[in-house]
Amino acid sequence: MCLLLGASGVGKTLLVKRLAQLSSGDGKGDLGDPPPTRPTVGTDLTDIVVPSKITIRELGGCMSPIWPSYYGNCHSLLFMVDAANPTQLSASCVQLLGLLSAEGLAEASVLILFNKTDLPCYMTVEEMKSLIRLPDIIACAKQNISTAEISAHKGTGLAGVLHWLQDTRRTDS
Repeated sequence: MCLLLGASGVGKTLLVKRLAQLSSGDGKGDLGDPPPTRPTVGTDLTDIVVPSKITIRELGGCMSPIWPSYYGNCHSLLFMVDAANPTQLSASCVQLLGLLSAEGLAEASVLILFNKTDLPCYMTVEEMKSLIRLPDIIACAKQNISTAEISAHKGTGLAGVLHWLQDTRRTDS
């Protein structure tokens, strides 16, 4: 099971829809206009085939107080950050630190996704990583952590997310 977590409004639902769209096709070409989304209240399960089936459980950002009840059987974690909203960065950092220190996620592989890189922002992703001391967080964490800059809206970087999911699945099998 792969958990998809992050604050409300970071683009988790659109990411899952785009990954499903990308994995069902040939993995190339234009994804077209983004599908409509609405905030997730509760949890959604989506199966993605890359080439083996991976189930992604998306949990709404408003559910963060009960995220720990979903850590069991989690082999990988996608954690999304809104790269166009630096004011949300400190809250996302606190959430990330909580996830990385959770005993139930100690063995999980983690991919931190900086989403909405297609939107203008007064801070670069590198500046955000520096501000939250991401290199120090990665060095101290028990988990294997990777990062990616994506745009779920435009589809940028999503093939890399599918490859990460596939590679993570392969090492867990």
